[in-house]
Amino acid sequence: QVYLVESGGGSVQAGGSLRLSCVPSGSIFSFGPMGWYRQAPGKQREVVALITSGGTRYADPVKGRFTISRDNAKNTVLLQMNSLKPEDTAVYYCNVLVRSHDGGWQTYWGQGTQVTVSS
Repeated sequence: QVYLVESGGGSVQAGGSLRLSCVPSGSIFSFGPMGWYRQAPGKQREVVALITSGGTRYADPVKGRFTISRDNAKNTVLLQMNSLKPEDTAVYYCNVLVRSHDGGWQTYWGQGTQVTVSS
């Protein structure tokens, strides 16, 4: 079993910054793509940013404002969010593809962390 612990959410005013952190733990041999998704009230969950061995990708609404990174030494995936807007308000979820020691691949989700941006 793999667990993803998220932290860093909160409430900020428009223009502010937050940094989200996701720390996987458990039976992990290696990682595949890691990413952040978000879900606003009444909307579907959407991808925000992804990081793979080939690089990073961002959803258009966050390009130039958000930065996803990975600390390989700590197996941590980070999301730096700058110039936040009220429309960024959502629950943010970490998503990680994990290869276990038996060779199987499985995707895992974090518990979600609330980000609220006021105007």
